[in-house]
Amino acid sequence: MSRNWEEVFSNWAKPPGETEEERSENAIRAIRNAVTKSEKLKNRGVKVFVHGSYRNNVNVRQESDVDVGVMCHDCFLSQYPAGKTNADYGNVDADYSFRQFKDELEAALVDHFGRRAVVRGNKAFDIHENTYHVEADVAPLFEFRQYFENGSYRYGVALVPDNGGRIENYPERPLESWPRINQQYENGVEKNNATSRAFKAVVRILKTLRNEMEEGGIAVAKPVPGFLIECMTWNAPNSCFAHSTWDAVLQAVLVHLWSNTKDNATCKDWCEVNGIKYLFHSSQRWTRAQAHAFVDAAWSYVGVR
Repeated sequence: MSRNWEEVFSNWAKPPGETEEERSENAIRAIRNAVTKSEKLKNRGVKVFVHGSYRNNVNVRQESDVDVGVMCHDCFLSQYPAGKTNADYGNVDADYSFRQFKDELEAALVDHFGRRAVVRGNKAFDIHENTYHVEADVAPLFEFRQYFENGSYRYGVALVPDNGGRIENYPERPLESWPRINQQYENGVEKNNATSRAFKAVVRILKTLRNEMEEGGIAVAKPVPGFLIECMTWNAPNSCFAHSTWDAVLQAVLVHLWSNTKDNATCKDWCEVNGIKYLFHSSQRWTRAQAHAFVDAAWSYVGVR
């Protein structure tokens, strides 16, 4: 018996229910309280903010965690043009390291949640869920500045994994002092408004579809994270969302993604939703070929006509 895909898509397009929303908010509130109570952190410039699928309103029912960033903006990590150093821009090294900040954040989380509830990962902390709140992924962050030759710079956030390296990102504009330049959150809101709120609904549909495909043993669905799906959907033209049924909208989006991920040339300029980082750059943890294989399988799975 064939499924009524319009009915299925209509259900998948909806955000999680109120109970899950409340448990997510409880987790966020508890993390803020942990930071506020810390004797070492309370006098520092620290901003606690939500990011990821929950913040961007593209979370689905199968996702029972929330991503929280804890950013110290007393100091910053920088990236300079080739041959430039702190001295060229009037900056000096801070006497407060990222490692020290992460250690102090860990102590604050352990004091509040208990040692057994907090797991330190290479990049972030995992706060185990309980009956009151969902699982939380807490990322320690420093303010990040990417400098240009003329002395101006782009704001973002960055973290230093325990095993080395550095990861920069542009989730949103968390501080009023930052320039009013769109990042991931703001660009997602603009796309959603421009598509009569269809953009985020389609992301939820495709993420739920991916989860069902993986549960059904379709291997190409496994390496495709929800963030990649969100970014690919963001790169689909607004005209793809201008249809009267979810079935027609999904067909248009999948056709566009399938056609444009067949070859590097047609999607080499695609960016993440932040509009800054290239989606299929070699540094990403996914590849264009993986993205295309998923779209192709999704097309076959729902019987796009």
